[in-house]
Amino acid sequence: MSRFTDALNEQIAYEFGASQQYIAIAVHYDAQTLPQLAAHFYRQAVEERNHAMIMVQYLLDSDENVVIPAVEAPQVAFGDVVEPVRLALDQEKRVTGQIQQLAVTAREEGDLVAEQFTHWFLSEQREEVASMSSLLDVVSRSQSDVMRVEDFLARETVGDAGVDASAPPAAGGAL
Repeated sequence: MSRFTDALNEQIAYEFGASQQYIAIAVHYDAQTLPQLAAHFYRQAVEERNHAMIMVQYLLDSDENVVIPAVEAPQVAFGDVVEPVRLALDQEKRVTGQIQQLAVTAREEGDLVAEQFTHWFLSEQREEVASMSSLLDVVSRSQSDVMRVEDFLARETVGDAGVDASAPPAAGGAL
């Protein structure tokens, strides 16, 4: 197995972990009867899961071994309405660094196909960080009246809502 394959299998774990964290955030907001925030993070959870499945499909198509990992339990308790979004932004920034390292690893190995595969994820991460930064701004400004955040999310599309026709194919299709 190449270093890129090992790193991509590791990234699958990070993507599934991110999905679980977003489910925990969504459930937190759902329990507070904040349906727009909950729906936003439920969609984010599906998007991260699909990122993992895109990576799985790439490894299958490359005739490489796929490792389906255990993931660390997500954080489930939060001190205020802002903390989950701040955690999500930190997570997106961390994933961006991980994807950048995947691209570097592919380049160092001279695997142009693998490097090209990472380019979609790099663009996706730019969008993820930007949209989560915007949401953090809105939540921070409106933390004393969280219904303003709900109104904002009801009328604005934050991010791509997990729909991107240019995305590589995911294992199992778009489930």
